[in-house]
Amino acid sequence: MTTHITVACLDMAGTTVADDGSVLAAFSAAVEQFGLGRGTPGHDEALAYVRLTMGQSKIEVFRHILGAEDAAQQANRAFEEHYARSVRAGDVTPLPGAAETFAALRAAGIKVCLATGFSPATRDALLDALGWRPLIDLALSPADAGRGRPYPDLPLTALLRLGGGAVSELAVAGDTPSDVESGLRAGAGLVAGVLTGASSREELEQAKAPVILDSIADILPLVTAGR
Repeated sequence: MTTHITVACLDMAGTTVADDGSVLAAFSAAVEQFGLGRGTPGHDEALAYVRLTMGQSKIEVFRHILGAEDAAQQANRAFEEHYARSVRAGDVTPLPGAAETFAALRAAGIKVCLATGFSPATRDALLDALGWRPLIDLALSPADAGRGRPYPDLPLTALLRLGGGAVSELAVAGDTPSDVESGLRAGAGLVAGVLTGASSREELEQAKAPVILDSIADILPLVTAGR
């Protein structure tokens, strides 16, 4: 179905990681200090924007919601602290089949990058809590690539750093329209929406996802056939 894939750039929260609402809870806690507490019109509006932009750089989302750079930085720090507490409490767990998918991809000669809108510090804390560092080849945040989703920087950086060839050798998978748009803009050989996270099938179809998967494990036959 696809060309020869050498690099798989996979999203974290909602695609390979189940967080049981921890991301939204952390956003909610972060904006409360700016007069956007629960029950206020501004809170509902802010959370609606967060849901719309799931998968994108967290600091960019706060910049849009709060306007001022100092406020955005403060909110982002509060978000990271709240999410880190969820990680330590064990509220963030692997989605079924994620680790096995990493192993199968690498066994087939495909290098695995996990990409996220989290900061490097939050991303690394999550990887350590899950014990995933030995299972992957690379992890990227927007700070590592230049821009976050929906720009193509994350998957293209993964391809460059992992020694991939043409963009047709790149597979991108994630649970949000931003993931899909990022992969399409990168020109990836395979772009897949995944139904285990924030977005419905209809939302992923509206984002023009060429392939929609029930889980990340379903990517394997698409990229390993004939190997």
